[in-house]
Amino acid sequence: MKQLQGRDLLSLADLTSDELHYLLQLASELKSGKLSIECKKVLGLLFYKASTRTRVSFSVAMYQLGGQVIDLNPSVTQVGRGEPIQDTARVLDRYLDILAVRTFKQEDLETFASYAQIPIINALSDLEHPCQILADFLTIEESFGQLKDITLTYLGDGNNVAHSLIIGGALAGIKIRIATPVGYEPLSSVVEQARALGGEITITNDAQEAIAGSQVLYTDVWASMGQEDLANDRIPIFTPYQINNAALSLADPAAIVLHCLPAHREEEITDEVMEGSQSKIWDQAENRMHAQKALLAALIGLE
Repeated sequence: MKQLQGRDLLSLADLTSDELHYLLQLASELKSGKLSIECKKVLGLLFYKASTRTRVSFSVAMYQLGGQVIDLNPSVTQVGRGEPIQDTARVLDRYLDILAVRTFKQEDLETFASYAQIPIINALSDLEHPCQILADFLTIEESFGQLKDITLTYLGDGNNVAHSLIIGGALAGIKIRIATPVGYEPLSSVVEQARALGGEITITNDAQEAIAGSQVLYTDVWASMGQEDLANDRIPIFTPYQINNAALSLADPAAIVLHCLPAHREEEITDEVMEGSQSKIWDQAENRMHAQKALLAALIGLE
């Protein structure tokens, strides 16, 4: 699908439904070994936030494609000393073939995209986490053989992961239910955007109602990066939204459990569920690499 070549992925809304399904198919073929791609391209990783899975999965994906990776740690580059984004973007554009940025403000990603001609990938912002959802949907497709009409219930904070699930669900035909405490709902603008794309989105404060009959239960930490000082105060507020055996019993008997990691065990999810037979969390983590390999190949134009 050459129309993806040279494009940015700042939000899942940058994709059409066909393009999303294409990336998942490409990821599946790369994972199975049916397709092999080689390149001599260079990926830059500019991460203003800590990362394990995103950093390692992008690095391994690019190495397996035959390319190179440069870790542009802000603490040892000039961006950490206040160099303007537009200056950094124009310079990196002349060195790299593609750049993945993990940052706070979505507007910073948009600035990178405005001043660089190479593809810019959102490797996580406070607004969205699109690469995570590509891996999530690949895992769901592997588990159920389809995405359309699957019901996914997300429990917890209406954060960047919730936002990308909402938009991605609209593109993939997945019914998305978001259950949060009062005052922690996802942004209404994101919900409206997804509904305009045809998404079937339910926002509720009733966890049990949201879980009933779902094929996928999904959660994330109750306090995202940069909110650690709020974590202890949030525990009593979010406890009714924990994924435990009682919650899982309300879901479809064949339901799977997902978590984008890192997990605070015995907070948003119990050890028993995380290590249980319905957990697909480790497959989901592995699929970060396969989904991102497909994304890199498509945006660089290797496929």
